[in-house]
Amino acid sequence: MPAPTAARPALTRLLTRAPDLLLGLAVAGYGLSEANRFVVAASTPVHQVQLAVLLTAVAVTLFRTLPGTALALVWVTALFQLVDGPPALMVQLSFGVVAYGAARHGDRTVLWLSGLSLPCGAVMAVMVITRRGIDLTSPLADLVRTLGALRLASLTLVGAALLAVVTVPWLVGLLQRVRAAAERDQAEAEARRLRAETERTQAEEIAELRDGQARLARDVHDVVGHSLAVILVQAESAQFLPRDDTDAMHRTMENIAASARQSLRDVREVLASTTDDGQRTGALPPGSMDSLLDGVGTAGSPLRSTVQGRPQPLPPELEAVAFRVLQEMLTNALKHGRRGEPVLVERHWADALRLEVRNTVSDGLPEQDGPRGAAGVERSGSGIDGMRRRLDAVGGRLDVRCREEADSGTVFTATAWMPLRAGGTA
Repeated sequence: MPAPTAARPALTRLLTRAPDLLLGLAVAGYGLSEANRFVVAASTPVHQVQLAVLLTAVAVTLFRTLPGTALALVWVTALFQLVDGPPALMVQLSFGVVAYGAARHGDRTVLWLSGLSLPCGAVMAVMVITRRGIDLTSPLADLVRTLGALRLASLTLVGAALLAVVTVPWLVGLLQRVRAAAERDQAEAEARRLRAETERTQAEEIAELRDGQARLARDVHDVVGHSLAVILVQAESAQFLPRDDTDAMHRTMENIAASARQSLRDVREVLASTTDDGQRTGALPPGSMDSLLDGVGTAGSPLRSTVQGRPQPLPPELEAVAFRVLQEMLTNALKHGRRGEPVLVERHWADALRLEVRNTVSDGLPEQDGPRGAAGVERSGSGIDGMRRRLDAVGGRLDVRCREEADSGTVFTATAWMPLRAGGTA
């Protein structure tokens, strides 16, 4: 129902302004009672006293909501009394409330005008007392009579007292204004800090997600690329089998099917190692670097593997990097190597593990495969750059070289170093 909903803000505003209304009514009640017992000259109508009381009460009522209007009403009342109005009233000491409201709730213009009004208002009040007199029933009149005959010294003391009446509330309002501004600035700074922390957390989560996606893409690239390279070698070797050697043809087809099934299993293992939040568990397909080399050998591509030093178990993160880097090296060798030429693989165990794969580059390679037709240097960066990123993550490094040999032609060499302890330097 819209009516109760629309009435709620109005009720809230009324309750908020209720204390100001009550204060204005209290000022008006006191002022009217003062007007009833006011001793005035014959030339001063009572309704003028009541008008001055009404203006004062309205100014006090508006001290919080409309401090600029309240300040203007104070000056209108003072000018009215100075020109042709009633004498100074005791109720007008409530102008201190207006001074407080101008300093606490007014804008910058009202603040400055109220500050300038303090000494001017004290002078104006002294002028009203001098020209129009004062409510003789008020305590202020007793003070004036005690000072004696409104001499200059007496007027100075009266002006100082009146100035204090409005200045003290004005200073209190100014202090609360400064304190509120400081609290507001502190709250805004805290809100900005919370927003910055939230944005930083979101950026970190996005970066982690993208990093997980990049790692997943590299793993899928390595697995699928290697499997396809093995299948390609097997399919190409079938072209050179005798047409009547059906047994060899069947074995080749079985090897191709086995390689395809293994590729599917490897892809499933890679995808299964990805958690719901996009992080990788580092799981590898079953087997090790030895099984990886055995798989290349069964594909029909000649391979020579040597091991130097004493092999030792690797931490899971280093084992994953070594497996994927060697897998990518072999994939590049199978894709771009000359058919029939052996792929040379060397594993050297010392303070760091060195993996090196050498192969002779086949003739007629497209130029985009690398400088001078070097095998394994891919434009996309998913091969060489992917290996470099893996090695950089564990403190390792990669070196790729392509050189001409007189007896064998172009030889491509990929060498990877990685520490035997994660986070070290190779």
